[in-house]
Amino acid sequence: MSSQIYTVTGIVLSARAVGEYDKLVTLLTKERGKFRAFARGARRPGNPLMAASNVFAFGEFQIHEGRTSYSITQAVIRNYFAELMQDFEGACYGQYFLEFADYYTRENMDCTDYLGLVYQSLRALSVPSLPRLLVRYIYELKALIYSGECPQTFEQFNGWNLNPSTLYALQYVTCSAVEKLYTFTLTDEVLEEFRKVVSSLRQQYAEQTFKSLEILETCL
Repeated sequence: MSSQIYTVTGIVLSARAVGEYDKLVTLLTKERGKFRAFARGARRPGNPLMAASNVFAFGEFQIHEGRTSYSITQAVIRNYFAELMQDFEGACYGQYFLEFADYYTRENMDCTDYLGLVYQSLRALSVPSLPRLLVRYIYELKALIYSGECPQTFEQFNGWNLNPSTLYALQYVTCSAVEKLYTFTLTDEVLEEFRKVVSSLRQQYAEQTFKSLEILETCL
């Protein structure tokens, strides 16, 4: 692998301590999919990468690609999602979204849509008028579709004997662009039907057990 430096747009999905002062972060990027990179000295007080190597950090990362590993050399962060970090419930939802994305994305995969979904979904968690349960189920459905495992067709909703409003919401999420996903709310009755359908699809297509989801459902 030849040594080179390039810039990617992405978000930190996870981060863990390595050695005395370093971090190893998992980045989801538009250009190169998901990969791990070292943030050298990020745990040293005053290091410019300290905040940029935390989960939820979204922005531009300058990456040095060495012979055997990647390293973050600089970062310009557009959004730290600080409001989620200070809100236990919001942080739980956000961590689940990141873990879900980590499970379904790969290196050198085109993650433009998936990155946009994660970013818009984290923003939606901070909108007071949007129920977080609704945000979760919209995210899950769209993420399953982007994974390629859940069919992007309306036929999958046939046979459920759904309320017309529920059916419309499912179809809307299936075919809408990410920027338009979080533009509606549902009545409690319709949200419950929406939940049942999406939960069934998640159990069918996502066999992974998500630790963050267990925490979310246990604590909230």
